[in-house]
Amino acid sequence: MSDDMKTGDAPPQHFIRQIISDDVAAGRYGRRVVTRFPPEPNGYLHIGHAKAICIDFGLALEFGGRCHLRMDDTNPSKESMEYVEAIQEDIRWLGFDWGEHFYFASDYFERMYEVACDLIRRGLAYVCELSSEEFKEYRGVPTRPGRDSPWRNRPPEESLDLFTRMRAGEFPDGSLCLRAKIDMASPNLHLRDPVLYRIMRVPHYRTGDRWCIYPTYDFAHPLEDAFEGVTHSLCSLEFEVHRPLYDWVVSHLNLPAPPRQYEFARLNLSYTVMSKRKLLELVQAGVVSGWDDPRLPTLCGMRRRGYPPEAIRHFCDLIGVTKYESLTDVALLEHCVREVLNRKAPRRMAVLRPLRVVLENWPADRIEYVHAINNPEDPLAGERLVPMGREIWIEQDDFMENPPPKFYRLSPGRRVRLRYAGFLNCVGVERGADGEIATVRGRWEPESADGPKVKSTIHWVSAAHAVPIEARLYDRLFLVENPADVKEDVDYRTLLNPHSLETVRGWGEPALAECPPGQTVQFERLGYFCADSRDRHPDRPVFNRTVMLKDAWAKIRGD
Repeated sequence: MSDDMKTGDAPPQHFIRQIISDDVAAGRYGRRVVTRFPPEPNGYLHIGHAKAICIDFGLALEFGGRCHLRMDDTNPSKESMEYVEAIQEDIRWLGFDWGEHFYFASDYFERMYEVACDLIRRGLAYVCELSSEEFKEYRGVPTRPGRDSPWRNRPPEESLDLFTRMRAGEFPDGSLCLRAKIDMASPNLHLRDPVLYRIMRVPHYRTGDRWCIYPTYDFAHPLEDAFEGVTHSLCSLEFEVHRPLYDWVVSHLNLPAPPRQYEFARLNLSYTVMSKRKLLELVQAGVVSGWDDPRLPTLCGMRRRGYPPEAIRHFCDLIGVTKYESLTDVALLEHCVREVLNRKAPRRMAVLRPLRVVLENWPADRIEYVHAINNPEDPLAGERLVPMGREIWIEQDDFMENPPPKFYRLSPGRRVRLRYAGFLNCVGVERGADGEIATVRGRWEPESADGPKVKSTIHWVSAAHAVPIEARLYDRLFLVENPADVKEDVDYRTLLNPHSLETVRGWGEPALAECPPGQTVQFERLGYFCADSRDRHPDRPVFNRTVMLKDAWAKIRGD
């Protein structure tokens, strides 16, 4: 565990923490605490998974236990080693590690098969020949009991023979399945003789063509927990209706202390979607540049955007652990990011929409270096030297020829302070062939204790020393607060924000050319920006806007 994860504050109490505390105090599981994080390797992790990771790994650390990382790879049609490697990278980036406890569901395929055979011998499972359409018809609906399959009372010897031949590949896909014999009248559809195994001739990314039958998630998951000695199986709320089947499976393993499943509300974040399917559609349709597009809620996208992992962990702590579904304002996440970067990110000056300024009283060959503070929140960050010459760049928004009332930045006859570098007094403008202002003429005055009083300070970059930069200005991906809640007949992609990305080219102080990929800095007065880790141009560094300086969440709280 990294040092920035260790705090002296007592963690907030919630119902899962209380359950584990009670179990440890009562000596259950020999006071062991073993959790697991079991993603299916069919996509990249997102901020919703970060909440689960923080709960699973965090509680295990807190109680001196361990958390397993397990790939639930029972559906080979959508899984790959690319996703496995990306998942490991994301979890390590968040600050957690599983040590030697890294597992795959596919490691247990033989053991799962033996458990299934045992259930058949005990009359608790049978091979069914209903088609998928017939299966739905026989299963019924929650308000009406289902009907027994014609093969429900098939002799165990016959089912075992058919199941063995299913594994041998004698039957086509979808023709047979193995079902648990539970209760076709149960109001819970998951207990109406659920499917345990299905025939699926799809090569597995780890086992190849060794298997043509695969266990369903609801059968495999409790077995995996049991095989690994998991004590507390923590998952999101949509699995609550699956818990009776989970308990049914582990109850037939004759374990002295079977694992227990507990559910918590998943994270829903405003102005984005959390569905892996929808995220994959956005990637495949080219709406975004890839899984690591900084507009996506994926962890690799947030890493590329410059979000610090400790900010995400703090965000997950703040939203808490409950059993109530809610929509969390993305402004809270941005607030957490801003808090961390304010303490850690070095300051730099950059001009994204440049306007040329000529200092008339500054000699053409004169170059001076001004002392600039690297981070006022960090006394150890020190200072840097920033060059200044006769011509500088300022932001277009910092100048108006005919300003309205309460515009305190630069205008003809008005003086402003140049950040770290004295004062600038506007004495005139020059226009280009199109009639637009091309150059501001000004006079420079040094800083002094009894200098003029000004109401505004602006940032700048020396034109002779500036490095060209590309800045990508990211905004909300969707126009509506909750795109997952739109009507079924509305294509959620029509709700995409057409201005979620704006690319501008500007100028930065020389130090920006030295930013390593992934470093986040504050462009003074503009926001936090991260040197892009994928697109690197030696003659024009690329920076992704991480978050703006304005803190909407702090304003909501009244800070």
